[in-house]
Order: sequence, then C-alpha cells, then structure tokens
Amino acid sequence: MPHGWIILDKPLGLGSTQAVAAVKRNLREAGYGKVKVGHGGTLDPLATGVLPIALGEATKLAGRMLDASKVYEFTVAFGAETDTLDLEGQVVRNAPLPCARDLWAAISAHIGPIEQQPPAYSAIKVEGRRAYDLARAGNDLDLPSRQVTIHDLLSTDRLENRSGDQLVGEAELRANVSKGTYIRSLARDLALHAGSVGHVTKLRRIRAGPFTTVHAISLDRLNGIGKGAALENILLPLEAGLDDIPALTLGPEQARAVREGRVLTGLAFQDGLCWARTGTTPIALMQVSGGDARVVRGFNLTDVAE
Repeated sequence: MPHGWIILDKPLGLGSTQAVAAVKRNLREAGYGKVKVGHGGTLDPLATGVLPIALGEATKLAGRMLDASKVYEFTVAFGAETDTLDLEGQVVRNAPLPCARDLWAAISAHIGPIEQQPPAYSAIKVEGRRAYDLARAGNDLDLPSRQVTIHDLLSTDRLENRSGDQLVGEAELRANVSKGTYIRSLARDLALHAGSVGHVTKLRRIRAGPFTTVHAISLDRLNGIGKGAALENILLPLEAGLDDIPALTLGPEQARAVREGRVLTGLAFQDGLCWARTGTTPIALMQVSGGDARVVRGFNLTDVAE
C-alpha cells in the first residue's frame, strides 16, 4: 500500500475531484488495488498549478494541508466584472480603467488581515446547498464576510511608474495568502478599491504548504503510472508534508509508547507541533508542551528496520 504525496501540476479544465479520480484510476491500473486518496486544497477547473494529492496514511495530513498558506500568480483584467469573477461568467457591469497610482494604493491596502466576501460562485454551503448551485439557479446571494490574511501581494509585471496616471488594462500579481482566501474576491476588491471593476483571467497556484511547482508532475507523467512507470519515481514520502515543523527522533521504547498513545514526559524539546520518527519512519504528529509530548495523529507505518 503506497503512502505519501503526488503533487500534480493540475492542467486547465480539470477539477480537483477529477484529479483525485485520475490518481485512483492510475493506481488501480498499476495493480495497487483500493488506495485511500485525498487532496490538500481545491483548485477550480479554470486554475492550474500545485495540487497536493495524499495517498494512504498521508491522507491524515490532508486537513493540515488545507490550513496551510498558499501562493498564487494571477492576472486581473480591469473594466469589466463577471458574475463568476472569472472568464467563465457573463459581464454584469463595466467601469473605467484604474490608473497605476490607484492600483498600487489598492495593493498596499490589501496586505495583512482583511475582511473578504466569498464569491457567489463558490463551494460554500448555504442551508445545505452549494453556493454555486444556488447562484446558477438564479438566486441572489449575500454571503457573509470572513477574515483572511494576505501575507504578501505584489505586481509581477512592469508597472514601473507606481504614482503615475496611466491607465491599467490588466495586472499580473502574486499573492501569499492564508486558508480561506478567494483570489477571485481579492481581484474584485482590488479593482473596486482602485475605482474600477475587474475579473480574473488567469490563475495559477505555485505553492501549497511546503509543496511548490518544483515538486509537481504533469498529468501525462501521472498517466504513465497506469502504463507501467514506477510509482516511486513520482511519490514523495509522507514526511514531505511535514517539512515546516521539526522532527523528534525517538528510541525503541519511546516509539512503542507513542504507538500505544501514551504521553512522553521529560523531553528537552521545544514547545509546539512536531513529527515523531523512529529511524526514518514517521510515527505520529505530536504536540509538545513543557517537556510533555502528546499524540495528535498517529501513522500506521512499519519501520523497515523492525
């Protein structure tokens, strides 16, 4: 049974659920049978880029991946807003283009904690139904705002005169954002702050948690698994999803205690979240406080040395 991560460079037009189905299909065709598979953060069909897909015991970390910060590169076209806030929708209003000075002021104003209203065309549930289903049925939705954090937001194109009056038809931006952030909403709010309207024409995720485009593989390479290519050539280990926290190396007796769910005491280890291992095998995600370590999530993996 494989355990670890496949980082897919999701192509345009493919949904996250379809990507998970493609992984399952290839594993089945490769003879792995039924494997537990989950993804670490939805990407719309019109978005491309890093989609972490967890296999086996790594699915226990999928929730943690959903909570991780993410980095996107996106293009905003100004002067027209669509009902979906992207290229898929119909234009619902127009406005004059913003000037560079006002756009840069909008970018600066949207760094840090902000209140953001999710798009009507989103997967948020309203009275048990998805918002996008209600929106497509013609319902007017006023979704409640939520607090998110824009850790960093900058322009990646050549808007050299930040204080100038030249009009801006589109802008290429990069955003490092917290969980729950909608880039389509961010684009809408930037345009409105700059005295215009806008929508996203291109969206690519370049990082999700510890995973970047460097780790990502194409759909063609994924499909090679079903045709006989070695899975180990694309599968990252479970602990690759824990690169942002320290590792706690345990001896045999400590490892046994952790596997039994017991608390470790008297550890000279920093407070906070860590992952425990014996040799190179992950045993558990643990929380350390005052020298005591408690299991947050255990991993059912066999130590090859045992």
